[in-house]
Amino acid sequence: MEIKKKTFMDRFLNFVETVGNALPDPASLFIILALITLVLSAIFGSMGASAVHPGTGKTIKVLNLMTLDGFRMIWSQAVNNFASFAPLAMVLVCVIGAGLAERSGFLATFMQVALGKAAPAVVTFAIIFIGINGNVAGDSAFVVLPPVAGVVFLSLGRNPLVGVFCAFASVAAGFCANVMLGMSDSLAYGFTEAAARLIDPNYQASPAINYYFMVASCIVLSLVGTIVTERFMIPRFAGEDLSQYELDKDLTNITPEKVSAVKKACIGAFLTIIVIGLMCIGEDPILGNPKTHSVLDPKSPFMTGIILMVTLVLFVPGAVFGFASGKYKNDKDMFADISMGFKDVSSYILLCFFCAQFTKFFAWSNLGVVLAINGANLLKTWNFTGVPLIIGLIIVSCIVNIFIGSASAKWAILAPVMVPMMMLLGYNPALTQAAYRIGDSITNPLSPLFYYFPLILGFVRKYQKDAGMGTIIANMIPYSLSFAISWIILIAIWVTFNIPLGPGGPILLSH
Repeated sequence: MEIKKKTFMDRFLNFVETVGNALPDPASLFIILALITLVLSAIFGSMGASAVHPGTGKTIKVLNLMTLDGFRMIWSQAVNNFASFAPLAMVLVCVIGAGLAERSGFLATFMQVALGKAAPAVVTFAIIFIGINGNVAGDSAFVVLPPVAGVVFLSLGRNPLVGVFCAFASVAAGFCANVMLGMSDSLAYGFTEAAARLIDPNYQASPAINYYFMVASCIVLSLVGTIVTERFMIPRFAGEDLSQYELDKDLTNITPEKVSAVKKACIGAFLTIIVIGLMCIGEDPILGNPKTHSVLDPKSPFMTGIILMVTLVLFVPGAVFGFASGKYKNDKDMFADISMGFKDVSSYILLCFFCAQFTKFFAWSNLGVVLAINGANLLKTWNFTGVPLIIGLIIVSCIVNIFIGSASAKWAILAPVMVPMMMLLGYNPALTQAAYRIGDSITNPLSPLFYYFPLILGFVRKYQKDAGMGTIIANMIPYSLSFAISWIILIAIWVTFNIPLGPGGPILLSH
């Protein structure tokens, strides 16, 4: 990408992009990483490398995969690894609704009608704010927001790549911040409570223990992300010729018919939400857990079916808008657009096969678990207290996040070490959980091993054919770095002034 070099940061990011793009294709990279994992499993497995799981007390050993049994497992499970790769299924289901909502023109038209003649910076803030809050809908925001943001930015006469980048950064790096409680809050708290009871068998709070802090984080990160985009990213891409990008003029031509179609589509979305809401009320709601009768239970149909709900909430207005605006004459037109949505993620499907193999190899070998446990134990030996200790927790979480993608899997490993350690130092489990969730978020967009990294690369290549991993990483650094600094300052303020992190979530333990 030819971008005029203006500052030291520009030159540094251009260097990162060049080096990153010199790496092999992502598919090749996952193949190489899978092979490296096999070699490391043989080396450390032969050495007897192990660690004691703090939650179960069991010794976890590195498993050598370069054996006859290992080869048989790799050979026989290859197809199953691909079929059971959770992010792929989530993306494919979400594309049914997201693809229709995007290609019918509903999302782009809705954004333009809703924001009206708002200043470009306000549009940027809105996209980032929506992205940060997108985690309430699970992982669907990764599929929906970046391509829409690209179209919206281009319609404003701005580089669409900046729109894609700021949307992805907000969804990935701000993943744990939110103004509403979501699935991630419930999952994290479940492991936190179990770990806390290792010290205090009577410990009990709620998934809202970080709520005040996460709401403040959402607002702060939205402002910081907007400043980074407006003051750095927009000027960085200012020299680009926008005529090279194909803009569907029909998307930016807002007619009275389209405004009417948007209103009808919004009514359709509202009615869909009402129907879902009705299934969530009552003593034994349809979408509640049959045993606990709670819709917020992590195992309830409501929580486990969030991706399907998001798909429906996008599918209905997308279909209504398409027919009401006259774009669709029949169902064949509608399903043709949905099929094109799958075409957009075809390269991601290919990458998922190799990513799934690497992920399984890494999990089978236990390399990630042993690394995480030893990393957490190393932190205990540093004897830090206060803010330095919190920063140490964040750093360990950041490093582990690069190697283990699943947030719940990481916290299942780290919580039994970190939570009791912090409790013995007088800190409430809510603080430990908050520090972990910060580290679990800020390195998401920088890791090529992040499940949705290949997906965003596909979106970027729509506008820049020669984009590579370096393109993504270089343009995520400003966001990840600024989010990390802002979040550390924010949690330092919370700790220094002993501000409650949420209901039942003070900084210090009460004795």
